[in-house]
Amino acid sequence: MEEDLFKQRVDLGELSEAIVQLQEEIRKVIVGQEQMVKLIVTAILSDGHVLIEGVPGVAKTLAAKLVAKSMQVNFSRIQFTPDLMPSDVLGTSIFNPGSSRFEFREGPIFGNVILIDEINRAPAKTQAALFEVMEEKQVTMDGTTHKMKHPFMVLATQNPIEQEGTYRLPEAQLDRFLFKIKVPYPSEAEEVAILQRFQQMDNQQKVMSVQPVISGDKIVQLQQLTRQIIAEEKLLSFIAKIIVATRNDRSVYLGASPRASQALLNAARATAALAGRDFITPDDIIYVAAPVLRHRLILTPEKEMEGVNEDDVIQNIVHAIEVPR
Repeated sequence: MEEDLFKQRVDLGELSEAIVQLQEEIRKVIVGQEQMVKLIVTAILSDGHVLIEGVPGVAKTLAAKLVAKSMQVNFSRIQFTPDLMPSDVLGTSIFNPGSSRFEFREGPIFGNVILIDEINRAPAKTQAALFEVMEEKQVTMDGTTHKMKHPFMVLATQNPIEQEGTYRLPEAQLDRFLFKIKVPYPSEAEEVAILQRFQQMDNQQKVMSVQPVISGDKIVQLQQLTRQIIAEEKLLSFIAKIIVATRNDRSVYLGASPRASQALLNAARATAALAGRDFITPDDIIYVAAPVLRHRLILTPEKEMEGVNEDDVIQNIVHAIEVPR
């Protein structure tokens, strides 16, 4: 009897149905890139921001646009450039002669899903303007706080190859992203499927074929439902051990922050919800460990010279910790 009451309290049927519809709309256009799609949907349920990294032409920007189009939400796109100022993103106060007062005009950051294209092309001043809005979901301007509407999600893209005219993202900003998703090239079979689909319709027509299937209010409800996913004490300890291990590893100059442990828990909950479970498992934590941690670690110069990357270190750390049973 108690088990039936528990299942009724965390009923994931509606969540599963909504997420399947969302993924089907995105896959109308995106060929392959299964992990990218799954992680973006996971971030939506986790109420987190996503940094998407990949070479040009692998559908980073397209995926972000499709996510917004498949939801009934306000979408803004901001192209970051070296001359972009904070007011171009957040908004500015403009004097109104009629009322003889300054009035705040909202910038493009005021939306539900915000696509920031080439985020590493703006200087530190503009990057710092995102700190408050990404963490606290509000903008403070001239002593007045302006709250963002929910849901609020930043999807940012960057190209890891081209370095001219780019700026390294501050660690404080990287820490505010739930995931850093690395987008690889498609396989040969996927490349053929892309060409076949492009023969039938161009990119603009493909994007127009995507329909909104879930409202912003429903997204907020699903996020609240995801927070109810059960995490046993031993799994909280497993997360803490992973985070602490990143701070003590000899390969790592800067380890993960307490914000990373919260991100790991939230992402594991969303992964469990996508699998139709109302409890997390060690596999959920292990699955999201790399995308949650890879942008939060700074390796020692010696390890970077040896060609070791963050994913290698994360894998070694996770495998060295005993998995709870």
